[in-house]
Amino acid sequence: MEKKQSELCLEILRRFNNAGVLDDLILIGSWCVYFYVDYFSDVPYTARQTIKTRDLDFLIDNPGRMRHEVNIPELLEDLGFIIIYKGAKGYIKLEHPDLLLEFLVPERGKGIDKPVALPKLGLNAVALRFLSFLSADTITVKVEGFHIRMPHPANFALHKLIISPRRLKQDKAQKDRDTALIILRALIGKGEARKIRQAFESVPKKWRDKILGVLNESEDADIIAVLA
Repeated sequence: MEKKQSELCLEILRRFNNAGVLDDLILIGSWCVYFYVDYFSDVPYTARQTIKTRDLDFLIDNPGRMRHEVNIPELLEDLGFIIIYKGAKGYIKLEHPDLLLEFLVPERGKGIDKPVALPKLGLNAVALRFLSFLSADTITVKVEGFHIRMPHPANFALHKLIISPRRLKQDKAQKDRDTALIILRALIGKGEARKIRQAFESVPKKWRDKILGVLNESEDADIIAVLA
């Protein structure tokens, strides 16, 4: 990962923390792999070396409960971020040559096919399936003088396995699978096989079947044995 990119990510997190909104956000997506390094400091962990992405994604589990208000496009404007609109329905992203910032919310019930307004942040969010699993169990990691909330690595890795078959691009699907397997092996090495099992059993059978389908293709006997 280029130093310039990681420094920009940290500056965004600093600003969110200073504005008081970081506590309302859950960092998801591939940048979690970068910040999991301290969690796995006592076992071999190579996933961080595979991170090459512009996408910086934040999950807001319950937008109605946000406690602070800040116009994020204005907050990041001097860093070079500009608003872009994705699709005909006006989904907002913040684009920079090094990072692409997006906010997501869990899709619940029958779903929604339009942006979810985030008036306290001055933008909107995309509603997606399966995201509630990421917020169901979280950890906090200290970075500099503040804390970042992220999905527990077990939930993060299993989520990767759930969504990988839905990827349109095969290379991204393979990257999801590889990242998930590295994290699951690290959790087993850390003595958290039971945590993997608990996370697996917490999801609907259809989700469990998706996970097992991908794992059977990988033929990773140690991980399959944890879920058997």
